[in-house]
Amino acid sequence: NNSLKIMSVVDVLGSYWHPHQHMSWNDVIGETHVNSGIHGDVYVVDLFDHRGIIPELLSKGKKVVCYFSAGTYEDWRPDKGQFPPDALGNEDPIWRGERWVDIRDTRIRDVMRKRIQMAQQQGCHGVDPDNVDGYTQSDLGFHLTYDNQIDYNRFLAREAHNHGLAIGLKNDLLQIKDLLHDFDFAINESCEKFHYNGQSNCLLYQPFFDARKPVFHIEYVRSSSEAHTQRSAICSNRPSDMNTIIKVALTNFKVGC
Repeated sequence: NNSLKIMSVVDVLGSYWHPHQHMSWNDVIGETHVNSGIHGDVYVVDLFDHRGIIPELLSKGKKVVCYFSAGTYEDWRPDKGQFPPDALGNEDPIWRGERWVDIRDTRIRDVMRKRIQMAQQQGCHGVDPDNVDGYTQSDLGFHLTYDNQIDYNRFLAREAHNHGLAIGLKNDLLQIKDLLHDFDFAINESCEKFHYNGQSNCLLYQPFFDARKPVFHIEYVRSSSEAHTQRSAICSNRPSDMNTIIKVALTNFKVGC
């Protein structure tokens, strides 16, 4: 029956991983030699730099989330030649070799579509597109609005889902309510250190908690000894539904709550 075959294909294409709130995890995008033996059900790895470790992680039953920058051009990436020069903005003052990109440009979106396709081909279960809050920056080299960012982030979510991948919302705190239904999980860095309207930024994730969607959270410290001494304070200050790990950098080391 052809109609049944068509329905089954649609079901397969429309299905993707839905992580649950309290999966153990690690973010190792800054690690040269990923240790797949460290406890964690979910690994966030670099889409380009960690291609060699993904098969090993998959063979051990790990869920793999592949990181890439969706809002900046990085001058060391193998696909850097695909970025049109007239769609590049100013250099990021913090990260050398990075420049903001004009997310309204269809050619930039084509690059990101290819990256998502690459993640699918490598067997990733989800993607972690970074720098998706460029509209909050004052010196991009062009002007992006709140609505420009919403449109682009929804584009990324559609592309991920169309390729059978889950997608996480990286930081972008002020758009959580508008993007909750488009994203499957969130990844936050350092929400305990920053405040909005007098409250911890971590509390802005309440819509994700209410929807029973995971919020994978990293608090950074300066040393492994500090990670252990600060563990109690960090873990007690976070919302109970937040999936927190403490890291010195994005290497193998972590302390969980």
